Amino acid sequence: MNGAAWLQTMTKKYDYYKKMCERAIAQVNDQDFFTPLAGNPNSLAIVIKHLGGNHRSRWRDFLTSDGEKDDRNRDWEFVVEGETRQSVMAVWEDGWQITFDELARLSDADLEKEITIRGEPMTVVEAMVRNMNHLAYHAGQVVHLARQFAGDRWESMSIPVGESEKFNQKMRDKFGEWRG
Repeated sequence: MNGAAWLQTMTKKYDYYKKMCERAIAQVNDQDFFTPLAGNPNSLAIVIKHLGGNHRSRWRDFLTSDGEKDDRNRDWEFVVEGETRQSVMAVWEDGWQITFDELARLSDADLEKEITIRGEPMTVVEAMVRNMNHLAYHAGQVVHLARQFAGDRWESMSIPVGESEKFNQKMRDKFGEWRG
């Protein structure tokens, strides 16, 4: 896969995880958005705010400054007292806007460049994989928490239990039989 194709794939994956989180949190009310589950200190609001802050820090001036910006207050990302859903979502959207803007600026030639995160050198590709893993980890938390709060109102984010064969047939109809 060439660099341009890899960047396009990564951009699609970032968009996928952003939309997945948004679909999950759309299924919970504002009270549940701010409520942690027993034994888990992080509410949906905290995870969303943390991801927004992380993206803002990691992606702003991506190629030219350390990924842990001097103005980032990571501990602030884990406090939501006095916040509203709108204020938390503003942090989320700001981080994503920066992410997608920087992704659009990257070229094939940038992929092997070295950047740092907290002083640790790594290639752009390594930094992106690191960030994607962080995002996927927290996206799983978002879906799990939202599903717990939505309960019977939950709309499945993937193939609902008991509908695997129906889904597989749909895919066969769309793409033809697959090798098995």
